[in-house]
Amino acid sequence: MKDNLRQAMGRFATGVTVVTNKNNDEVNGMNDNALTSVSLEPPLVLVCIDRDNYTSKLINESKVFALNILGNDQQELSDIFARPGAGKADNLHDLKTSEAVTGAPIIDGCLSYLDCRVTKVYAEGDHNIFIGEVVGAGADRDNDPLIFWNGGYRQLEVK
Repeated sequence: MKDNLRQAMGRFATGVTVVTNKNNDEVNGMNDNALTSVSLEPPLVLVCIDRDNYTSKLINESKVFALNILGNDQQELSDIFARPGAGKADNLHDLKTSEAVTGAPIIDGCLSYLDCRVTKVYAEGDHNIFIGEVVGAGADRDNDPLIFWNGGYRQLEVK
C-alpha cells in the first residue's frame, strides 16, 4: 500500500517550498510540499512533516516556521534541501536570508513567504501536522512557480 500511495500522490502536482525555522541560535530548512491554506480569518496554514525529521523537532521546540515558496528558476536551491540528511543540520548559513517577525529565516529571492507561529500540533501516522497562524507574508517577485510532479520538477505552460 505504501508504494501505491506514494505513486498515486506523486501524480498530484504541487508547488515547492522550503520550510525554515530558528530555534535559539540554530537555523534550519527542509523541502516540503505537504501544506495547505486552512483559513483566511484567522489566517492559518498547515504543514505536514515526518515526526522523525530534525526540522519537525526544531519547530516543536521553537513554535515558529516560515514557508518560502520557490520560483521556477530556483531548482538548485530546492536541490540543496532535497539531499539525504539535508534537514538534519544547521543548514541555512550559506544562504542570504532575512529575519521574519517570528525570527524564522526568510530566504532572499523566493517568490513569496509566509511567516507563522504554531497554534496547534497534531500527531497523525508518522507525521506532525503543524497549524500555523500567519503573522507575516510577502510576495517578493513575479515569476512562475517551481512545480513538482511525478518525481521531478516541472514548469507551467500557459495556453
